[in-house]
Amino acid sequence: MKKFLALTSALSTFALAAHADITVVSWGGAYEKSQVEAYNKPFMAETGIGITMTSADNPAAPIKSMVESGNVTVDVADLEYTDALRLCDEGLLEEIDPASLPPAPDGTPATEDFIDGALTECAVASMVFSTVYGFDTTKFSGEKPSTIADFFDLEKFPGKRGMRKSAKANLEMALMADGVPPVEVYDTLETPEGLDRAFAMLNKIKAQTVWWEAGAQPPQLLADGEVAMTTAYNGRLFSAVVTENKPFEVVWDGQVYEYELFGIPKGAVNKDEALEYIKFATGTQRLADQTKWISYGPARKSSLPLVGLFEDGKTEMASNMPTAEANLKHALRSSVEFWVDRDVEISERFNTWLTN
Repeated sequence: MKKFLALTSALSTFALAAHADITVVSWGGAYEKSQVEAYNKPFMAETGIGITMTSADNPAAPIKSMVESGNVTVDVADLEYTDALRLCDEGLLEEIDPASLPPAPDGTPATEDFIDGALTECAVASMVFSTVYGFDTTKFSGEKPSTIADFFDLEKFPGKRGMRKSAKANLEMALMADGVPPVEVYDTLETPEGLDRAFAMLNKIKAQTVWWEAGAQPPQLLADGEVAMTTAYNGRLFSAVVTENKPFEVVWDGQVYEYELFGIPKGAVNKDEALEYIKFATGTQRLADQTKWISYGPARKSSLPLVGLFEDGKTEMASNMPTAEANLKHALRSSVEFWVDRDVEISERFNTWLTN
């Protein structure tokens, strides 16, 4: 019996040793913390595979450089939808077979359990996040901002604005603020006149805008009093309000929501372990668990009923999700097709506009 136990122990040790540690690149801040708590810690405990987390303002940029240079040091990348599709089209990500992903607890295949569009050829969605705007409630003693149009109204609501240094989401919000219904936003943006209309709205606040690049910046801009209101990822504002007691308020009107996905860079040294991590992290319970630390909606239908309280043990998370019914009344799902086709062209115009 002792020999058997010794052999079993030796085999277990060998099995763990046979697995290499992996490196995951994400976005830092509260979002990264939610991944560490919901995915990384239980994954390491269950598999013995170590995880090193790194962060970037946008993980797509370093992934592209690594693969093209042949020096891939990351095994899993957390990517925005358009970046995941573009990198896949360019052959910079490994393909992921949806059939390899775990089914829902009731046996529903992953291909039927993930919400529409969440599975792509090279990446698997984990969460739904949105770009919203928030404001410092101490800056407005009377009427408070409540619509996307208010964000662009410097006369009614004076004060500096914060916006991501990117055309994406800004143009969509600008058109919704100018009265374009969400269902017509991308049809409008596809026309020269519609694009001009969006930039005209941005022109109204350009002189009063502080541009941010990293997700952690908007809450800090509000906290430091550098802006009165700013666009931001909804989870960042939620964390600032609930965990840091900041006097901020989120405005869901005009939100632009999209998926965040996991992908494996082409040529990743630890491809097998990376796939095991993605399968684990995008399981029903893990995606539900992540909502305990951040207000992003899980990408699996079977995860939704499992969403409960925030880590404080008292804040109900369902109403703080981008996908909550009340938050979708005047919302827009980011069009992957639009940005994949026009990102380079529109980004060039946006960058030129910034410098003029």
